[in-house]
Amino acid sequence: MLNVKQLTYLHSSNAGVSGISFDLQKGEHLAVIGESGCGKSTLIKALYGLFDLDKGKIFWNGEPVLGPAYNLVPGFSKFKHLSQEFDLMPFTTTEENIQKFLSRETPIQNQQRSDELIELFDLEEVKHQKVKTLSGGQKQRVAIAQALAKPPELILLDEPFSHIDQFLKPKLRRRLFEFLKQENISCVFATHDADDVLPFSDSTMVLKSGTAIDYRPTKEVYNQPKNHYCASLFGDLNMIDAKQFNIKSNVQHIIVYPHEMQLVKDKGFTAKVKSSYFKGSHFLLEVVCAAKNYYIHSETYLKKGCSINFEIDLAKIEKRLN
Repeated sequence: MLNVKQLTYLHSSNAGVSGISFDLQKGEHLAVIGESGCGKSTLIKALYGLFDLDKGKIFWNGEPVLGPAYNLVPGFSKFKHLSQEFDLMPFTTTEENIQKFLSRETPIQNQQRSDELIELFDLEEVKHQKVKTLSGGQKQRVAIAQALAKPPELILLDEPFSHIDQFLKPKLRRRLFEFLKQENISCVFATHDADDVLPFSDSTMVLKSGTAIDYRPTKEVYNQPKNHYCASLFGDLNMIDAKQFNIKSNVQHIIVYPHEMQLVKDKGFTAKVKSSYFKGSHFLLEVVCAAKNYYIHSETYLKKGCSINFEIDLAKIEKRLN
């Protein structure tokens, strides 16, 4: 189990993370999300032992994770860390990079393991190609495979899909996180992409200005967002004035996602269409009502300037909150 108590590390600019505490059980996955500069990468590096903490402690199954002042080679030996820069040998092949940390005493097992990972991350075509000739996305996949060749007890991933082509990303996400679950490898990953978070994390930590402002099971973080910032990390949203929309509530403003707003005829509230965005399975309407902008899902395209009626689907909101 990973046990983090009041982790604090500040760079010379005073940017960093402060007062981070959480527990992560064996095989669980934690997503760390937040805006750029909020401290995601700093937290990942601190958990790996790349910094000497200003305050706080990190334990893995009761064993302290210590920084460079206590280790000749920084980094906790039972963890693997995948940075945004990658740590690859440019003048050796994809296969050689993946086998870098495997024992030379078991060549047959090494080959089986690297072949498994090469297939898992679609690297067959560049198996014998030198890393310096690979694209950024290919290098990222090699780095992930290298980190998993000798299975760590916990893997720390910093924006693990940032360089992956969009057409490959959904498949590789599924393969990676399913592999980690099968191998019972704990995972902490930093991302800005809700598509990484919602399907693949057991819990989510929201960072803002180096502080954890939410840390709960992922479904709760999405279904019951603490504030506008937390909800906005998952996409478009509406801040609804409860009194203006005749909603009985203990709070003045309610967060409503676009799919919880619905178009209706001859009732509800009137608005003008400002823009209509094609989203594949639906259109996202930006509408103006009482001088405020709102976002609504629509099954059809609507022209700019046309008048629509909408209402808030209270049943959907109640279901989400409960």
